[in-house]
Amino acid sequence: MSRPIIGLTMYRERARWGVWDEQADLQSTRYTDAVAASGGAVVLVPPADAGVADVLRALDGLIVAGGADVDPARYDAVAHPAAGPFRGDRDVAELSLVRAAVEVGVPVLGICRGMQVLNVALGGNLLQHLPEVAGNLPHQEAPGVFSTRTVTLAADSWIGRALGVSVATACHHHQAVDQLAPGLHIVGRADDGSPEAIEAADGSPVFGVQWHPEQLDDRRLFEAFVDLTAHR
Repeated sequence: MSRPIIGLTMYRERARWGVWDEQADLQSTRYTDAVAASGGAVVLVPPADAGVADVLRALDGLIVAGGADVDPARYDAVAHPAAGPFRGDRDVAELSLVRAAVEVGVPVLGICRGMQVLNVALGGNLLQHLPEVAGNLPHQEAPGVFSTRTVTLAADSWIGRALGVSVATACHHHQAVDQLAPGLHIVGRADDGSPEAIEAADGSPVFGVQWHPEQLDDRRLFEAFVDLTAHR
């Protein structure tokens, strides 16, 4: 059987390779290797200026990757001093892509920023700086350093069935879901109560995790997502 085609969104950053130093669309091999090892075929989706949703016709599933904070203007809020820098090109492309994917029924998995994009795309907003909220534990030890948080999952959720009711995660975020978008519900929380997993309440294939599963040896979440796309 052919491997399902999984779209994976990309960073747009200044990068150097060979003799070149310029803006580039790129993605970590941790993501691409995780999808490939889980049985998927990866198509990289850059943050195009227009027509990005047209790629959905070729996809069996979509993973929205981590990255920079979503610009609070996207959910009608003023930016917190600790927020940013923002990537407007990714915001425009990924919000459009997620809305279109949900509308046509292409399965979506949002990872870290991707979970936040999912919530904003469907009408929710974000808590812009977790460290100033009393009782929160570190979810980002330092830039480039992941925090280990235990996440408790609802046993009857899709993510819970894939991973069990408790899972150790690698977190690297200072923002979180605040007001949940209509149609979504929280199915996982960290040991400090922060929302760490969301799904569509009606059972549609729309999922988000606030942690970075690509950083772990545990491939169960990617395997479950690829398997779901293969059987639709």
